[in-house]
Amino acid sequence: MERKPCIEEKKMKQLWTPWRIEYILGPKPDSCVFCLPESREEDEERLVLYRGRHAFVIMNKFPYSNGHIMVCPYRHVMALAQLEKDETHEIMDLMQRCTLVLQEHFHCEGINIGLNQGQAAGAGIREHLHFHLVPRWNGDSSFMAVMDEVRTIPEHLRSSYAHLKPYFDRF
Repeated sequence: MERKPCIEEKKMKQLWTPWRIEYILGPKPDSCVFCLPESREEDEERLVLYRGRHAFVIMNKFPYSNGHIMVCPYRHVMALAQLEKDETHEIMDLMQRCTLVLQEHFHCEGINIGLNQGQAAGAGIREHLHFHLVPRWNGDSSFMAVMDEVRTIPEHLRSSYAHLKPYFDRF
């Protein structure tokens, strides 16, 4: 009988992502990326799609799929229970409207909507509450995820922003 090794040998995987050099070499913010200045001058650069009274919609710079957007309160809070009633209502209204935009533009068959509250729950930026809306399609993971646990993003982030912004200008 042949013995199998106890430890599975792992091969190094490489994925070519030349657009990430901008993040690697670029300046890192000293402040919270979700704390927006009052001025709207940087909105396009920051990928802000919409500004409401208590909350805003922004694209994820490191998306899980095309059209991955987030809804955030302006106030720098960490927990859902810290939101005021008006903030909570506007965030929910924006999430409803965002689902309609994503469905209309991307013709997605589903949308993952979630909140990772706290680092243990997977929050990459735990200090500022933010809700994710990720468009999904049947079979959207393609062979890449099945074969090698890799996801692909077929459209450039700036193109997605340019396509989505007019929808949010109508709000």
